[in-house]
Amino acid sequence: MARARTTPGRPFEEDSTVTNRHPRLHARLPRLAAALALGGALAGTLGAAPARADLLDSGPIADFINVFKTQAIPRETVAYAGKEKPGTIVVSTSQRRLYYVLGGGAAIRYGVGVGRRGFSWSGTKTVTGKKEWPDWRPPAQMLARRPDLPRYMAGGQDNPLGARAMYLGSSLYRIHGSNEPETMGAAVSSGCIRMTNKDVVDLYDRVKVGTKVIVKD
Repeated sequence: MARARTTPGRPFEEDSTVTNRHPRLHARLPRLAAALALGGALAGTLGAAPARADLLDSGPIADFINVFKTQAIPRETVAYAGKEKPGTIVVSTSQRRLYYVLGGGAAIRYGVGVGRRGFSWSGTKTVTGKKEWPDWRPPAQMLARRPDLPRYMAGGQDNPLGARAMYLGSSLYRIHGSNEPETMGAAVSSGCIRMTNKDVVDLYDRVKVGTKVIVKD
């Protein structure tokens, strides 16, 4: 597996094999280098930082780490015969796959986790909001079923919403990352569409507010 090289004075001297395979990563390297420098300065002046400020837990460095994580269901571009417009998201709950329509008979296919029995749904929604490393506040309905859950959890690697969240209309449903990557391809959620953090970052960067989301069997 190719890795980024580091040398004194050049926090990220990228290996060409990494940037060729991950062009989005190449564009983020200056931002990552700046974050590393800031982290070093903070560590030297402030000592131990609060969990929310842990640069390895959320933010650009955490995104960088997630790029190199392996996953059971690889993201891939596939032939797609649907008639939806480019930019549409189509979720097949029976396949446990999400398709981002590219047009020209192609789509990007992602493995996802979907609602378990009694919590699955179908219909058309719109992305009305997007958030990086979102905080989590379990809705009242979930707390009624699981009173043991925390009332609030700051964004981070252990947060159930993962690295990104895309909010679907006024519903409680979201397309979001996950701290349980092993559940991709399974029906386990309370209705949300969950993705690996690696995949949800990729989708998040493609999707705009106003994007149509079609969920079907």
